[in-house]
Amino acid sequence: MNDEETVALIAGGHAFGKCHGACPDTYIGPDPDSSPIEQQGLGWKNSYKTGKGPDTFTSGFELVWSSTPTKFGISYLHFIFNYEWELTKSPAGKHQWVAKNAAAIIPDAHDPNKKHPPMMLTADLALKFDPIYSEIAKRFLENPKEFEEAFARAWFKLVHRDLGPRDCYFGSEVPDEIFSWQDPLPPRDYELIDENDIKELKEKILASGLSVSQLVYTAWSSASTYRNSDRRGGANGARICLTPQKDWEVNHPQDLEKIINVYREIQREFNNKQKNGKKVSLADLIVLGGGAAIELAAKKAGFNLSVPFEPGRVDALQEQTDVSFYSAMEPFADGFRNYIKDPSKALAEYLLVDKAQLLCLTVPELTVLAGGLRVLGATYLYSKHGVFTETPGTLTNDFFINLLDMETEWQPVDNHSYLFKGYHRKTGEVKWTATRVDLIFGHHHELRAVAEVYASSDGREKLVRDFIKAWDKVMNLDRFDIKGR
Repeated sequence: MNDEETVALIAGGHAFGKCHGACPDTYIGPDPDSSPIEQQGLGWKNSYKTGKGPDTFTSGFELVWSSTPTKFGISYLHFIFNYEWELTKSPAGKHQWVAKNAAAIIPDAHDPNKKHPPMMLTADLALKFDPIYSEIAKRFLENPKEFEEAFARAWFKLVHRDLGPRDCYFGSEVPDEIFSWQDPLPPRDYELIDENDIKELKEKILASGLSVSQLVYTAWSSASTYRNSDRRGGANGARICLTPQKDWEVNHPQDLEKIINVYREIQREFNNKQKNGKKVSLADLIVLGGGAAIELAAKKAGFNLSVPFEPGRVDALQEQTDVSFYSAMEPFADGFRNYIKDPSKALAEYLLVDKAQLLCLTVPELTVLAGGLRVLGATYLYSKHGVFTETPGTLTNDFFINLLDMETEWQPVDNHSYLFKGYHRKTGEVKWTATRVDLIFGHHHELRAVAEVYASSDGREKLVRDFIKAWDKVMNLDRFDIKGR
């Protein structure tokens, strides 16, 4: 939300309702998990008088913001700007503010014969004293219709953010207006590529001079922006080519520009020679390139397998991209690429799990993707951390075999215990370097159990097949245009 939307939601939301703090919190029982079994998970039982109605306790503040708390109106803003305020305390002992020398004009929520002076929270008065918010709030006070419109739009945005793109909307009330926060995409006005085209494009990509590591890293960088929490991000739209994603540190901006230029040239040549309205999008090419690289890496490992590919992605325009939102989405860490901005701020393995849940991954999927990406060399700055193989670019189970090798002794080499060196126990020779994200697959009992499956002598083909399946899942997380998604 921007500043105007924030003010609209605060002022519009506080046109309604009240805070509850009729008593000290000593009357309030334990939280749901700590409460007795007979309370059936409700918790926070209030023993003050009736424990409800005028005796209710929630936040501990006790006030009503507006003179019409069951109707949308402007009185909340009117009170803020037309009174001076002095500090007081609620019955629960919480600091709040009461209007100086004000009459009792606020109706009581329970007793029709009772009224109260206007009262506010410190956060409410920020709309008066913060210079940016104050300017917006005054404008809304002076222009009630503008305020209503701003609140309606901000409310619609608030309650629809987690639905994802417009493709996920249905029903007769879907508005015609398109908003940038819906991650809009241009309509596809061309025919899709067929199997012969896909084969031709794969050959061109693999002959372009781009490495397996570059192709896989770029495809992962594009698709792994998806967040199931609000269904935003993903490969569709090729927003990795646009501001701000093209400049994210984790995406290798300088290398990315060269890679995208190669893809653009392949796209231009292919589209220009078509006579039947057929085209390929940059978004599809990026995903196709990753798949082609994985097929090559699997073939090097002795497995002639195909990576599924469903064309139909389109390329978003810069003006269709919510720059402020995607700027906030820049990854602090991505354990799959062995990247973290500052290892002193958080444990990298926890951030890996958070990333995995945003990508809807199971424990086996998380494990096989991390191990597979390592041996493919798809690591931040193409570093050797976690690349436990002598044949990078080949899709093997070497990561798990070498991680679980008992002849390796690991020792931290930095103050944060983020980077490690693996020494041969007998010779003292440095065999590998790794991060916490790499070593967690040998340390955590559940992850180690999966790692042992892939490290087994019969785990080679299973790893390749499972990696391809999990990869395909991530590449298509945002394909709401595909039936069944």
